[in-house]
Amino acid sequence: MSTPPPSQALTKDTHAPTGERADDDGAFGWLRALGPRGRRAFAGAFGGYALDSYDYFTLPLSMVALAAYFGLDSGQTGLLTTVTLVVSAIGGALAGVLADRVGRVKALLLTVITYAVFTVACGFAPNYETLLVFRALQGLGFGGEWAVGAILVAEYASARHRGRTLGAIQSSWAVGWGLAAIVYTVVFSLAGDDLAWRIMFWTGALPALLVIWVRRSVHDAPEAVVAREQSAGKGSFTAIFKPGLLRTTVFAVLLSTGVQGGYYTLATWVPTYLKTERDLSVVGTGGYLTFLISGAFIGYLTGGYLTDRLGRRRNIWLFALLSAICILAYANIPSGANTLLLVLGFPLGFCMSAIFSGFGSYLSELYPTAVRGTGQGFTYNTGRAVGAVFPTTVGFLADSWGVGGALVFGAIGYGLAALALLGLPETRGKELV
Repeated sequence: MSTPPPSQALTKDTHAPTGERADDDGAFGWLRALGPRGRRAFAGAFGGYALDSYDYFTLPLSMVALAAYFGLDSGQTGLLTTVTLVVSAIGGALAGVLADRVGRVKALLLTVITYAVFTVACGFAPNYETLLVFRALQGLGFGGEWAVGAILVAEYASARHRGRTLGAIQSSWAVGWGLAAIVYTVVFSLAGDDLAWRIMFWTGALPALLVIWVRRSVHDAPEAVVAREQSAGKGSFTAIFKPGLLRTTVFAVLLSTGVQGGYYTLATWVPTYLKTERDLSVVGTGGYLTFLISGAFIGYLTGGYLTDRLGRRRNIWLFALLSAICILAYANIPSGANTLLLVLGFPLGFCMSAIFSGFGSYLSELYPTAVRGTGQGFTYNTGRAVGAVFPTTVGFLADSWGVGGALVFGAIGYGLAALALLGLPETRGKELV
């Protein structure tokens, strides 16, 4: 993909991080403030993250069928998620460095292609070991897409609107999750379980369409290109561990570990919990997930607004507390009270998603342009990899505690996130330089 020279791009595009206008207020002022190039970058990142989510959820939604097909216990099925998340740390860190060295858009394209190819490959796996390898390789692309896409849009967004803008990007995760739930309901209703799980993975080829459009239409923010070209030592792992950034890197990893440990515990095991312990059918599970996913979508948008109003740290603190409370309540609903389970799915999805809304803006603001991709890619995905211990632990505890009982382990993650904020500064209103 050809990118206009920085000087030329600067004269052709006005995307308004530096020039607020009166019409930048209102419900969609943040979108107008991006300008034409920024809106195309937003569309590319939104689509990439939605399809990233779709490809991820092909596994949790197919987990019961996979366990039956390959004869797996809970620990083995949990390992499929863990290996995805652990390898995603490598993919995310490498994608971050690549974004700092060759640009955000090129790195975004590579991550989308990687996760799409290996999601499709999972559908052809002849045995558990091969599936485990393909799922690990899928994690390489899965790990890098969000960090690269978030940085691409953050560098177009104004400081005033960055939280809402990145919160809207984050909401695409719920869109992909919802699409996966719809396809799951249709596929598993029409095909036998032995074939249906393969079809779910094969539909992971959808991102190929996005790649074609992004390659033609999306460019890095011009000012970011200039800053990156003028910076020395760009894309260096050692730079984020130097004295000026070491504290930030350590606490950002802890923050990411806590939030993602709690989140992936729920994302991985709730579908299994609904089918095996609440005895819901495929259609019934899809219906309950609809409430959870609807809450998630609104939570992302609301959290994006609140992270601009309250600040990054206060927003995360608030929803860490509420998420922990919701997990404990959801996992302890009495047997037979499935209506209450249905209703509580909405606030659970809302809270565990609203906490993520500030991540894109917060991690982008913690690092300078020269190492922004490296810093965000490393901290977010290392946290994701360490947080992967949580769903695996649930898998091993499920045989003795039950899936519902083991889900409470996710609440510990949110407590860790709240503690990690004590070591990080507030960055609301910070200009990206």
